[in-house]
Amino acid sequence: MDYQAQLDRWLTQAGDDPDLIAELNEVKADPEAVSDCFYRDLAFGTGGLRGVIGAGTNRMNIYTVRRATQGLADYLNASDLPKSAAIAYDSRIKGELFAQETARVLAANGITVYLYPRLEPTPALSWAVRYYGCGAGVCVTASHNPAKYNGYKVYGADGCQITPEAASKVLAAIKKTDCFDGVNLIDFELAREAGTIRYIDDKCVDDFVDAVLALRPGNDVSKLKLVYTPLNGSGLECVRKLLAKMGVKDLTVVPTQEKPDGNFPTCPYPNPEIQEAMEEGLRLCDEVHPDLLLGTDPDCDRMGAAVPDGKGGYRLISGNEMGVLLLDYICRTRIMQGTMPRDPVAVTTIVSTDMAAPVAAHYGVELRRTLTGFKYIGEQIGLLEAEGHRERYIFGFEESYGYLSGAHVRDKDAVNAVMLACECAAWYAGQGMTLLDAVNALYEKFGYYRNGLISAAFEGQDGMKSMEDLMRSLRTDAPREIAGRAVTGLVDYLDGGAGLIPADVLEFRLSGEAKLIVRPSGTEPKLKLYLSAKGGSEADALTALEQLAGAADALVKPDRSR
Repeated sequence: MDYQAQLDRWLTQAGDDPDLIAELNEVKADPEAVSDCFYRDLAFGTGGLRGVIGAGTNRMNIYTVRRATQGLADYLNASDLPKSAAIAYDSRIKGELFAQETARVLAANGITVYLYPRLEPTPALSWAVRYYGCGAGVCVTASHNPAKYNGYKVYGADGCQITPEAASKVLAAIKKTDCFDGVNLIDFELAREAGTIRYIDDKCVDDFVDAVLALRPGNDVSKLKLVYTPLNGSGLECVRKLLAKMGVKDLTVVPTQEKPDGNFPTCPYPNPEIQEAMEEGLRLCDEVHPDLLLGTDPDCDRMGAAVPDGKGGYRLISGNEMGVLLLDYICRTRIMQGTMPRDPVAVTTIVSTDMAAPVAAHYGVELRRTLTGFKYIGEQIGLLEAEGHRERYIFGFEESYGYLSGAHVRDKDAVNAVMLACECAAWYAGQGMTLLDAVNALYEKFGYYRNGLISAAFEGQDGMKSMEDLMRSLRTDAPREIAGRAVTGLVDYLDGGAGLIPADVLEFRLSGEAKLIVRPSGTEPKLKLYLSAKGGSEADALTALEQLAGAADALVKPDRSR
């Protein structure tokens, strides 16, 4: 491919965004930099687009966004789906611009657009798709990635992220589209005047918050003392509205992370899964001494929490721990209140903790496991709804801090998670327990499970090939033991293992109730290794996990032994 020719074309035709021209002029003397900008088209998968903001075919910019949107419009117009779409965006750099460009292309293709007039959470986008009966939705977000990233999540008419089948059809349409000459475009204000682009009114957002509120078990949270951080993202409006309606009176918002800011100045990696992102909140906890610290990621679909550790500090609750804690709380509360449906169903993913199984069994709840990605949990809700038994779904979670206790949306919902965490903390406070006490009690009852995650980065033009080669090697020459534990079983989900659709995932089942899952990320150039161990005590489980982590790290290196 002649990258120089592509560069020259972009310099000639990319004048709608002066930032891109300036960047191209800056890198044009560096062949390696030019290659990285143009060596491929930014990948469009089931998660849509995600990439570094900048110039070129391998970057997030108005031209790659327009091209993807033209493909989405062509797909939508060729289908029997409603010719309308909802759009949202978070605090990411150029988020509002990308959202408006998406709206311009859709409107130019005869598709009515419902656009949030300000940043709103991803679950509010899922809500809006169903609220307005749209055929599709787009949320401009890179979730919890660093500031240099932005993305473009595509949703179906059911409010779930699009299926692999739909994504392949959209991709086929994208491939036929030239980013400069093949895109239909209309002036934004003209489309507003014509009514083909319509701003979503406040009632939609209020109804979303009320739908979350309707799911609360009803424990009194008025005495809770909270610290909350939206991590400079989109969660503040909806979370504040929700907590006010719940009766929370003592709320402190982390001031340095309160306002939307796509540069994320206090947390370069704005992910509530990691302590660095929560440090500002943890420092504030030392002054305020709340019952609970809550944090939501920039698009407010993930929630992290910290609770008093009994030693004067605060301890972060892992995604798996919160998932099991909320599953147990929902089950016990609904049984006590007589609201547990017949044949209840909970859903989690193959990479989430095995501890969910004994908890669900204890309450007579069917536990279903899906591939990684909350869209598959949403799909299970849709299947139950199609059977006429949507009420059977009581809770879903994934280890990456995603939770959902209702069918109001079809994606993970941190607004919903905030409500559940507050209710759960208030109920346990009534028993004289903190959430950490509750977690420890569950470990004592169901066993000491510990989970870990290792991410191995495969950056650059050759990174994807190296990752593919490693996965191929693990399949053709699988290890016989890992961390001194025999490999007792291997599930290759690429072959449709466990009755799920094919996926590039390997699951090594090990002696002693341990497990290692290897999965290429669907949104980043990373290989993710999920570790699972169980011990007779906390110390035993932690030791087993440490050994497993060392072996997993060695596994992704060229000199790995078997």
